[in-house]
Amino acid sequence: MRVLIWHVHGAWTTSFVHGPHTYLVPVVPDRGPEGRGRARTYAWPSSAVEVTREEAADADVDVVVLQRPEELDGLAERWLGGRRPGRDIPAVYVEHNAPQGRINEMRHPAADRPDLTLVHVTHFNALFWDAGTTPTRVIEHGVVDPGERYTGEVGRAAVVVNEPVRRARVTGTDLLPALGSAVPIDVFGMGAEDIGGIGDLAQDELHTQMARRRVYLHPIRWTSLGLSLLEAMHLGMPVVALGTTEAHEAVPPQAGVVSNRLDVLSEALNRFAGDPELARRAGAAARAAALERYALDRFLEDWNTLLEEVVP
Repeated sequence: MRVLIWHVHGAWTTSFVHGPHTYLVPVVPDRGPEGRGRARTYAWPSSAVEVTREEAADADVDVVVLQRPEELDGLAERWLGGRRPGRDIPAVYVEHNAPQGRINEMRHPAADRPDLTLVHVTHFNALFWDAGTTPTRVIEHGVVDPGERYTGEVGRAAVVVNEPVRRARVTGTDLLPALGSAVPIDVFGMGAEDIGGIGDLAQDELHTQMARRRVYLHPIRWTSLGLSLLEAMHLGMPVVALGTTEAHEAVPPQAGVVSNRLDVLSEALNRFAGDPELARRAGAAARAAALERYALDRFLEDWNTLLEEVVP
């Protein structure tokens, strides 16, 4: 198949484009939000091909994978030369995020669109979003296995968050000083320098640096299920995580500690920092759990099944 998909979420798209199809990725000259093109800090296969707006307008496209309201509200139609997603071309809408706001107002932008399929990345999201009559599906994350790299040689905690200042309480940025008093924290991700962190690294280097830290800390209050958490587990890192959204589903007890109590989280960080062998055993359990539930093959198989259903 030929799949048109915007580069919106780097880590998720890296897994998605490892499938057996040709992926047409919009690109604009400044690589802005309307067309970022191929990723520059992730390794993508050659089957992910950049297309300009002019090329996309005449391209053979079997299915469109939408991810943002603006794509549904005209952007995709403009790029497809007037062809309407869901009506003229089969379309799937992937919702990466948990809804924010009052519980009775969590209406999804793609609600009541029987010509689309709405895909959630967690069962938590499917529960909270109101999709009306739109058919829905849950396809959980799958991760390109970076391999077991854990050394834990640096007695610090690793955190990966993007834009920790702007996203503030969403990413649990306000919790880092308190948790950092238990174990020093190194923050990675876009904008991490703004809070004294290390910043954004290419994915391969990021994984190597994460795996050198003793423990992975997931302080995010409200996210679907952070891919960085699953990547840390794949690396073989023990995990300390807030017990919000779907973290409890991903992290079994033997792989770390999940709690909404800061004293419990701090104690867990201290325990892993002071006992490298305990940390290594928990990390091994984390990797085993991640490989069993969030493997790339299962993710791609689920997606292939869905695409074959929606494309006549």
